Amino acid sequence: MSELAAWDSFYVIVGSAAGALIGLQFVVVTLLAQKPSTPVPEATAAFGTPTVVHLGAALLLSALARAPWPTIVFPALLWGCMGLGGVVYAVIVIRRMRAQAAYIPEFEDWLFHIVLPTAAYALLALSAVAALAFTGEALFGVGAAVLLLLFISIHNAWDAVVYHAVSRKDRR
Repeated sequence: MSELAAWDSFYVIVGSAAGALIGLQFVVVTLLAQKPSTPVPEATAAFGTPTVVHLGAALLLSALARAPWPTIVFPALLWGCMGLGGVVYAVIVIRRMRAQAAYIPEFEDWLFHIVLPTAAYALLALSAVAALAFTGEALFGVGAAVLLLLFISIHNAWDAVVYHAVSRKDRR
């Protein structure tokens, strides 16, 4: 499918970045685990796990875009499922953010952990529907959703590292 082939370099770059950042996230978590403090699994589930989920989604979407699909129907179906699944996951993250007591979320937390990921996954689902009639335009929607998930993850990973570095320094 020629429309998707034009996006090869984009998805190679985004997929590689997402894969590398997943690895770095695991390194950071390992380093933080060696930090002497009381672990708070509820906060990790609310703020750490979504970062890896979004990076994994960007990696999977990049891999799907590179596959040699005979028609747009198959990847569009998968994009739609991922988009709807991501919106459902955002609801789960809301519940986790409210249930944890280790940290009081601020506006920026709600924006980058709920609003923007929900927008990215909704855009992905809408692009899947649009792909059947407007393939070229829908591919820009998928690309925007993947890039948004990547940038959200970069922000959230950075935010988590800075938070832990500063809170560790404050405890000394």
